[in-house]
Amino acid sequence: MGKIILRLDRVMADRKMSLNTLSEKVGVANVNLSKMKNGRISAIRFSTLQAICEALHCQPGDILEYDPEGE
Repeated sequence: MGKIILRLDRVMADRKMSLNTLSEKVGVANVNLSKMKNGRISAIRFSTLQAICEALHCQPGDILEYDPEGE
C-alpha cells in the first residue's frame, strides 16, 4: 500500500519561512504545524491546507506527495 509524504519542511525552507511565521500567517498552533512538518499527522483540513498554500504561495501538490512504494 502506498503512503502520503508531507513536504512542508522543504517548501518552508525554499520560501525561507520559519514555523513561527507560518503559524502566525495561517492561524494554526505552532505544535500542530510542527507535527505536520515532521509527518506525524494522519489528516489535514482543506481549510488549513488552503491557508498554508496561500501563506507559502504554493500548490497542495508541492506539500503532499504520494509514494506508491511506501509502507
